[in-house]
Amino acid sequence: MFLQESIVMYMDYGEKINIGGIKMKSLKGTKTAENLLKSFAGESQARNRYTFYASTAKKEGYVQISDIFTETADNEKEHAKRFFKFLKKDYKHEAIEITAGFPITLGDTKDNLLAAANGENEEWSDLYPAFAKVAKEEGFDTIAFVFEKIAEVEKHHEERYRKLLSNIENNTVFTKPEKTLWKCGNCGYIHEGESAPEVCPACAHPQSYFELLCDNF
Repeated sequence: MFLQESIVMYMDYGEKINIGGIKMKSLKGTKTAENLLKSFAGESQARNRYTFYASTAKKEGYVQISDIFTETADNEKEHAKRFFKFLKKDYKHEAIEITAGFPITLGDTKDNLLAAANGENEEWSDLYPAFAKVAKEEGFDTIAFVFEKIAEVEKHHEERYRKLLSNIENNTVFTKPEKTLWKCGNCGYIHEGESAPEVCPACAHPQSYFELLCDNF
């Protein structure tokens, strides 16, 4: 139990502490430090792109997709914060020089979903596993663990984006092949049918506010 609590403390604050009498080594001059900053930059840029994509989706009539972009942007903010905190002890008021490339895509919602899915795929299937491997080799097991766990989140992000993209491509965002329950995201009205109503009969908001009713409790 003590070991678990110590690891959580390290992960929460990114500071050097003793775990079982072993002092966590410094990140100074390590490849892991560079990888943490690259990850921070990548997550930070993804967060901003997703907020841009959220605005586009809402303008195009995809309110739920807009909300999911916003939710994912918040997730990326927390990932960035996690990575950044690991650096604060050893690099206080210092800079780390990094070289990295970042995607530039700002199109319609279909383009944005595809770009987002591809970016998430690169993170969970390539970047973060590689960064975790380096962290382990350099003796940063806790940081490696965090890279691995965040990679799992990014995999879920990719799957969700691809599902949303498929819905647009197959014209099933607001229409399904069988009767289902649709919920107005504005007032909570529940409609049963193959398609969401073009206008909510309760609050008069457009079809774009409807989404499938899913109870997750």
